[in-house]
Amino acid sequence: MATIRRMTKNDVGAVMEVEKASFAVPWSEETFEKEMEDNPYAYYYVVEKQDEIIGYCGLWLIIDEAHVTNIAIHPDHRGNKYGERLFRHTCNEAIEHGAIQLSLEVRVSNTAAQHMYRKFGMVPGGIRKRYYSDNGEDALVMWVGLK
Repeated sequence: MATIRRMTKNDVGAVMEVEKASFAVPWSEETFEKEMEDNPYAYYYVVEKQDEIIGYCGLWLIIDEAHVTNIAIHPDHRGNKYGERLFRHTCNEAIEHGAIQLSLEVRVSNTAAQHMYRKFGMVPGGIRKRYYSDNGEDALVMWVGLK
């Protein structure tokens, strides 16, 4: 059984393992720490299975808008609906904090993630050209009304 909880600074090392296994250009430990310590709009959550962090999600909440900064499940644990559970939890947290819409960017080539987001009612809202610095890939902006 997996549990979802708020990320703490002590989780950053384990989150970095997920980050490095998931992204060609991972965030740094300092970036995660700065988000948790200095960004009053940032909320980060982790999913744990048997005391091991297997995924995380970042959320910015600004007035009534929510934005997913990043979400990842370690490759060894993908395909087991952990991403859906984590995303659902994050959406519910956004609603509880008064958000009425949620947005995110996803690689245009990441059709698996797009499929999951569509399950939550997210729809394409535009393209950010050459958004990803590792290869210049475009990002699909997706959004959903939460109320």
